[in-house]
Amino acid sequence: MTGWSAHKAAGISYLERPGTGPVLVLLHGIGSRAASFTPLLPHLPAEYRVIAWNAPGYGDSDPLDQDWPVAADYARALDRFLDQVVPEGQVMLLGHSLGALMAASFAAARRDRVSRLIFASPALGHGMARGGTLSAAAQSRIDDLERQGAEAFAAARAARLVHDPEANPEIVALVRSAMSQVKLPGYAQAARMLASGRLLDDAERLSVPTDVIVGAEDRVTPPEGAERAHAALPRAMRGRLTLLPEAGHAIYQQAPARFAAALELSPVPAAL
Repeated sequence: MTGWSAHKAAGISYLERPGTGPVLVLLHGIGSRAASFTPLLPHLPAEYRVIAWNAPGYGDSDPLDQDWPVAADYARALDRFLDQVVPEGQVMLLGHSLGALMAASFAAARRDRVSRLIFASPALGHGMARGGTLSAAAQSRIDDLERQGAEAFAAARAARLVHDPEANPEIVALVRSAMSQVKLPGYAQAARMLASGRLLDDAERLSVPTDVIVGAEDRVTPPEGAERAHAALPRAMRGRLTLLPEAGHAIYQQAPARFAAALELSPVPAAL
């Protein structure tokens, strides 16, 4: 993991690349972890301070107290985390897949802390009430992990996140490696949050400039969902909608250079 150093704060384990420029905070998806952003790191401006958290219940991060958390519970955990690691100023916040639900909830509540928001392959959430009966698809995520174990669970699911997996075995291996690290109760909490998530509701009340990036071949969160998220943003906050060709759901692993270019990160002034 060249460039990263590992830390823990506010019950959250995270990776950081120091920098004197703007702060970019990366939130991974449901089957991933902080280290999944490693392929992206060399393509980001060297001056940027980059922080990738392990969401509550992932890696060495403490799980949440709630058996069925909602996005706002993760947003509060992010608030406590940022108060310790970035106590002053604003951050750029990038949420991938399930991480987009967390990022949107945080940005909607803490506009003062976010200079720019990026949804990457955003999960919209299923919109069900907390505490209800999970859909068969959502429940199967939890049951399969418990029954199969993380290694077999990852082996069965990883290829679906990659465009043309037969031609990209090394990308599938990266995705599988990250997914094989998921565990209970963190994954089950995240699956329930996904079931109750309402990204479009949070998107409508954002007052942060927001861009959306999605892979053209994403089968997990297809471009149509990203287009809906983009359209839901207030017009004054609606940034770019970027469709990356020949990229699947694991977009920043499959196409890290093109993904970084799509971010269009501003150069750091010499004074910094």
